[in-house]
Amino acid sequence: MRRLPVYLLLDTSGSMTGEPIEAVKNGVQMMLHSLRQMPQALETAYISIITFDTDARQVIPLTDLASFQMVDVKASGVTSFGAALSLLADKVQTEVTKTTTEQKGDWKPMTFIMTDGVPTDDWQSGMNKLKSVYKGFIIGCAVGGDADHSILKQITNEVVSLQNSDSESIAQFFKWVTASISTTSTKLEESGKEVFGLDQLPPPPSELTFVS
Repeated sequence: MRRLPVYLLLDTSGSMTGEPIEAVKNGVQMMLHSLRQMPQALETAYISIITFDTDARQVIPLTDLASFQMVDVKASGVTSFGAALSLLADKVQTEVTKTTTEQKGDWKPMTFIMTDGVPTDDWQSGMNKLKSVYKGFIIGCAVGGDADHSILKQITNEVVSLQNSDSESIAQFFKWVTASISTTSTKLEESGKEVFGLDQLPPPPSELTFVS
């Protein structure tokens, strides 16, 4: 079976303390609940979560929806964004099955990056490492007025902006992520065609705007 690997890179730095981090945890739970009701997603989508603050860590390895158990995450520290990109590069190489002459590997991964601040480490080296190995689809989400859109735009052309970090706005973001994963898994199951642009995903809610 060919899996659709989905990586969520979530900013858990100190600026996410309080309502934002609780909204993120609730958003992930809502996403899981919804995707488990969707046969194509349940069959195809595998989810991993990487958090980044003073350190980057993979809190949940690539896991099928039925087995996925969310862990508690807390917000603290600074924004080691480059470390998160470097860790994603490592995990994609070890967790995603490559296509060979003998077998069809996994579908190309989808990654959603959510950050509300400016990197405090050498993010360029992490970006360069990721670009050398990553062949999938990346969507960046800049949350609030302090996030740096220009950095995300150097990683991916597909960037959206969430004006506020309140619980309703973050909930809408995760609803859109859910719909995007569902749409992608359905397209893969029905036509075997991969998604490589925001124009192929459901339209985002009014809380999200495209960054050109």
